[in-house]
Amino acid sequence: MSDTNRQWILASRPEGKPTEDDFELAEGEVPEPDANEVLVRMRYLSVDPYMRGRMRDEESYADPWEVGEPMRAGVVGEVEESNHDAFEAGDVVTGNLKWAERSLALGGELTPVDPDLAPISTALGVLGMPGRTAYFGTLEVAEPRPGDTMVVSGAAGAVGSVVGQIARMAGARVVGIAGSDRKCDWLTDDLGFDAAVNYKEEDVREALSSACPNGIDAYFDNVGGEITDAVFANLNVDARVAVCGQISLYNAEELPTGPRKLGTLIEKRARVEGFLVGDFAPRFGAATERLGQWVSEGELRYEETITEGFENAPAAFIGLFEGENVGKQLVELD
Repeated sequence: MSDTNRQWILASRPEGKPTEDDFELAEGEVPEPDANEVLVRMRYLSVDPYMRGRMRDEESYADPWEVGEPMRAGVVGEVEESNHDAFEAGDVVTGNLKWAERSLALGGELTPVDPDLAPISTALGVLGMPGRTAYFGTLEVAEPRPGDTMVVSGAAGAVGSVVGQIARMAGARVVGIAGSDRKCDWLTDDLGFDAAVNYKEEDVREALSSACPNGIDAYFDNVGGEITDAVFANLNVDARVAVCGQISLYNAEELPTGPRKLGTLIEKRARVEGFLVGDFAPRFGAATERLGQWVSEGELRYEETITEGFENAPAAFIGLFEGENVGKQLVELD
């Protein structure tokens, strides 16, 4: 690692889908920790669809990034220098840090990572925010029950792939929606989904009618848009819908007119609930422990798409909107 510190800053607010021109790689000095601060050297950087919302100058549940300022993301790294009693050099930690090779954080903003539990990268995936999102969103919002049919959109992503497996463990029949035959085969052959729909090659409404002959009792929505419209057409009475993400709309400059499908909820007496994983923060530890147990027992499988090189972070992020990743998308520092 050099004596300089590279970091990605937001160069401009995207119009439509982000491009690499919206990012700027800046170089500066390595920061020095003050009292109670820790200097963390990045090992893995998380890129996630929700970050697109932070590139807009709009009010949301997360403050927007300012143009000219570093972006932030989930990071797993090693402590290089510590002025906090809870950490020492060599410790592996995770936290929400800058898109930078080295970042400062207050000790209270960091969480230790146990390298013996699983590969440290999983602290950003199946044992991190995506895994906990799947855990709480499935079990406490979508609430799949034995014998239910549950549909998951964005099923081959970091959240959706875990959702489907948890729903299967709860006794549901699970149908995933993904964007390629390769992803669909992974869902059914490796993860145990009962069926999968390739939304790029099939009429989703017709395919769901075939894959869900008894209708849909629970839906975990990562996508929104026309895919969710197709799911709503197949909902059963008393269905539960967990709204986690709307990636199909994140790059839209003007949102489509709507909602147009809410009438279905009257007929089906369905419940639609949006949620943020942060609402469950007091219980993160218990969720991570249970997810870790499932992983160690082979009950829960995961995949990571790793882009090598800090300089390739924007390309990895942009690739999320092209569906390039299977499972969790990460950037690994050289």
